[in-house]
Amino acid sequence: MTAGMIGSGRLRRALLGATAATALTAALVGAAPAAVAADAHPGQWYLDAMGAEDIWKKATGKGIKVAVIDTGVNPNTPSLKGKVLKGWDASNTKGDETDDYRGHGTTMAELIVGSGANGGVKGLAPDARVIPYRVSDTERQHERGVNAFDLEEAVKAAVDSDAQIINISMASDYSDIYTQEALQRANEKGKLVFAGAGNTAKKGNKKQYPAAYPEVVAVAATDREGVVGDYSQHGDYIDLAAPGSDIPGWCDKNFKSYCTEDGTSNASAIASATAALIWSVHPDWTANQVLRVMLESAARGSDWKPGTLSSYLGHGIVRPNAHINRGLGKPGDPNVNPLTNTRTIGAPGPTPSSDASSPTGSPEPSASDVTQAPDGKPTSDTVVAGSSGSTEGGGRTGLVVGAVAAVAIVAGAGFVIVRRRRTA
Repeated sequence: MTAGMIGSGRLRRALLGATAATALTAALVGAAPAAVAADAHPGQWYLDAMGAEDIWKKATGKGIKVAVIDTGVNPNTPSLKGKVLKGWDASNTKGDETDDYRGHGTTMAELIVGSGANGGVKGLAPDARVIPYRVSDTERQHERGVNAFDLEEAVKAAVDSDAQIINISMASDYSDIYTQEALQRANEKGKLVFAGAGNTAKKGNKKQYPAAYPEVVAVAATDREGVVGDYSQHGDYIDLAAPGSDIPGWCDKNFKSYCTEDGTSNASAIASATAALIWSVHPDWTANQVLRVMLESAARGSDWKPGTLSSYLGHGIVRPNAHINRGLGKPGDPNVNPLTNTRTIGAPGPTPSSDASSPTGSPEPSASDVTQAPDGKPTSDTVVAGSSGSTEGGGRTGLVVGAVAAVAIVAGAGFVIVRRRRTA
């Protein structure tokens, strides 16, 4: 999603649901996966690969809240009933955060917390809860006037909420100092932020934001063979990978049927759910500790040298079962970010029993001091583990309306009026 702004203009965002290589094997869970996960949509191949049934015996995400900054979340799908808390519509368009104008945000929520009821998508962390924050994508910006600062304000609102995890499955070619400042505050307040790495690797492979900010965990997408999707962005900002290809989700805003899609949107949601599982087992840990364990327990190939990162997989592929049932990964310093090696406040999450909101209906080396895996590509046998806040200070207002959103960057001036937000 294009979350970007330089100067006084904002950039269009894109949702990250769109379309290398490692093998998805029993090494993900330490043993061959058992039967299909109960009550899951039959297309959710990654639940078996990750050993979800074994994970759920010890961890289900209970007590953890995930802010979903997206196109809205419909709380009335069979899989989401009772799982969606009160959020906020930052886009300033008709409707509210429960009116999902694409179906994308609802899919992300189901991938994280869905019950799987009536054949729906089952979340990897089914007892967690989501808080929806609605923002606009490119098409929405062409259709009507929207709040030009909705992403920044949604992040601020999520930071001020009791969500421990923030998922942003949108991407943009452009950076935005105001949104980055909001994300820095998220780190300072002990929030863990995940974003899809982007789906335009075959169209120039530009860095995508917010994933490329150092405050955000950038998640690449793999398929059922463990191969990094050829659409999935790669580069030195990739932190982790997760299943993202061939994942079921709502076809559109009518919520009549599921379609199979590829995208780093899915991967980001599954990474967020992984964090929720681990945090629910260790409610006294900080975001830094949860992330460090995710990095240390991620799946890597046997020929992947210690202290190296992959431009395609980052630290490896999320593997919650490796920690929850096998104890891999050490939490380390609660106040040091394992990606940047900088100190943060590192506030811990609440205990699993807290659920105040009511439903609406040894540290890992940082990227700066490690070398890339050979050729910056996945190694041959790498295995996968599985796709009303207000502007502080006032004075700034913004509205993007229809045709205005098509205006391009002013060469040399550093101002951007065009918004380019895509689903990840």
